Amino acid sequence: MGYFSILLIAVGLSMDSLAVCISGGIFMKKFCIRQSLKMALIMGVFQGGMTLLGWLLSIRFSRFIQDFDHWIAFILLAYLGGKMIYESLCKEDSTLASLSNRTLLALGIATSIDALAVGVGLAFLKTNILVPALIIGVTTFLLSLSGVCCGFHFGKIKHLNVEFLGGLILIFIGLKILVEHTLGY
Repeated sequence: MGYFSILLIAVGLSMDSLAVCISGGIFMKKFCIRQSLKMALIMGVFQGGMTLLGWLLSIRFSRFIQDFDHWIAFILLAYLGGKMIYESLCKEDSTLASLSNRTLLALGIATSIDALAVGVGLAFLKTNILVPALIIGVTTFLLSLSGVCCGFHFGKIKHLNVEFLGGLILIFIGLKILVEHTLGY
């Protein structure tokens, strides 16, 4: 498999992480490069790491998780999105506003489950996994970092309930994953 094909796969895999990072950036009251890098790094590490894990565990594990991986992603994202919407209506601090390690890890897992299947596919192609996993991780990191920055600037629009919008985005991503896997898109 060529580098261009791997880069296209990396961009495709990172779209959910990008959307989540845009939501995370929306909630920043003041831009924090440390938090932005942390969020992007977690997304990149999970995308690259899950690709590597899928390759290592190959066919056996894929058959086990393939039947319900989309439900795991949907439940995690719907829970976090629903919590954010609830908090926006109750005027509490948002789940993403804190960018806690637990929240970031849950988002990293939820957005990278597809990378596990890609790793399995790369194992079938007898591809050396280190370079593709690195490309996937770095691409996700860069797109996620740009997403946090864009989200931060978007969040400055006055009279916009950004917590509610961010919650809807997470739920939409979860639904998208669920629909793609259950209907075969």
